[in-house]
Amino acid sequence: MNDRVVLLSVPGLRGGDVAQMPRLRQLTSAGDQAALVPGFPCVTCPVQANMTTGYPPSEHGVVANGFFWREKGEVEMWTAWNDCIQRPQIWDILREHDHALTSAVWFPLHSKGCGAEYVCTPAPVHNPDGSESLWCFTKPTELYGTLRDALGHFPLQHFWGPIANIRSTEWIVDSAVLAAQAYHPRFQYIYLPNLDYAAQKFGPDSPQATTALAELDATLGKLIDGERAAFGNEEPLWLIAGEYPIVPVNHVTYPNRVLRQAGLLEIRTLADGEQLDPATSPAFALVDHQFSHIFVRDRDQAVINRVVDLFRGYEGIEEVLTGAELSKYDLANERSGDVILISRADSWQAYYWWLDDAHAPGFARTVDIHRKPGYDPVELFFDPVARGIPLDATLVRGSHGAPPHDARQRTVLLSSQRGVLPSQTLADVDVCDLVLRQFGV
Repeated sequence: MNDRVVLLSVPGLRGGDVAQMPRLRQLTSAGDQAALVPGFPCVTCPVQANMTTGYPPSEHGVVANGFFWREKGEVEMWTAWNDCIQRPQIWDILREHDHALTSAVWFPLHSKGCGAEYVCTPAPVHNPDGSESLWCFTKPTELYGTLRDALGHFPLQHFWGPIANIRSTEWIVDSAVLAAQAYHPRFQYIYLPNLDYAAQKFGPDSPQATTALAELDATLGKLIDGERAAFGNEEPLWLIAGEYPIVPVNHVTYPNRVLRQAGLLEIRTLADGEQLDPATSPAFALVDHQFSHIFVRDRDQAVINRVVDLFRGYEGIEEVLTGAELSKYDLANERSGDVILISRADSWQAYYWWLDDAHAPGFARTVDIHRKPGYDPVELFFDPVARGIPLDATLVRGSHGAPPHDARQRTVLLSSQRGVLPSQTLADVDVCDLVLRQFGV
């Protein structure tokens, strides 16, 4: 058992990367190392929910990085509050066991409104004129003002988009250290996203990705030193979890274009380009890295069968699941699509529905993570001629999300103490129990 635990959630961290990270290697040299097998879908929100609840998507309901709310006919990407998670999380269970077991939750998705005592996560203010003002949701509410005065505003422009870089991770670390000094939480869960950017943009083994490892390691050093200063000789147990691996890709599929050409997509032509209407479309795809949920209006079985026929054997698509087949990957949840498309390992899926770039909606060339019905890694790029995001999905060189069928699709779980990890291979759903056991729960 331990008095304090720090869980770092580091997307893209692989076992082989540790050798290139001297501060991380030093921290974990006397501890355990295991291969971490992420659940499917191997993307941010589902994997984080797997780790913090101990359940798969069929139970906690986070089936992608976004949702299609059938009753409203609306897509919601990235903005859902914590109540979208249908199972208790680590901090809920700790508090129920003992109110002295306080938690600080720093920057994981879906943490707005969560039950932890201390929270910080991006929550920009959307102004009536369409602009955004930098802000974070914090608990206590006044905490963001304190952090802003000490560190400046959270640099949201460096958290995602064409200038995403280590500066956002540095702010997360610096603010987490200030919270540790102020509140002395017993459990800290900290999301460190820096490895995500270069690996998707240039490939996971690119020189840029190697540079990102060095940047992250230096920033980890600041976190380790800051935590030690905050707690003196009370060394916590450190757990470092690679959320998911990023694998090289050289192919892209466009499910919504396939559905459109089959007459199953409803498009409205407006002054700002062609707009997808998910509520009235016979079928549309909410795409997310290497998979997509296809939602069929009224769950019409004839249309479902037609969609399955369209994509079985389609180039770049490895599996097409429907009905009872969703249980294969613990995705049998009312929030899941009627058909799920899974890419082969070297391919990914883009949300595009237009057949001519001249008819693309205006937001397609902007960093707009909310209006796009799916994840768009092309936002990492910038087209200086068009002065915006390019519309060339083939630029992307790394992706993730497909089921982990081989060693390339596993990451790593590290501990700073020996005897903490029970085996050499663990699933992401095992992380919750690992943390709880340290507190005797």
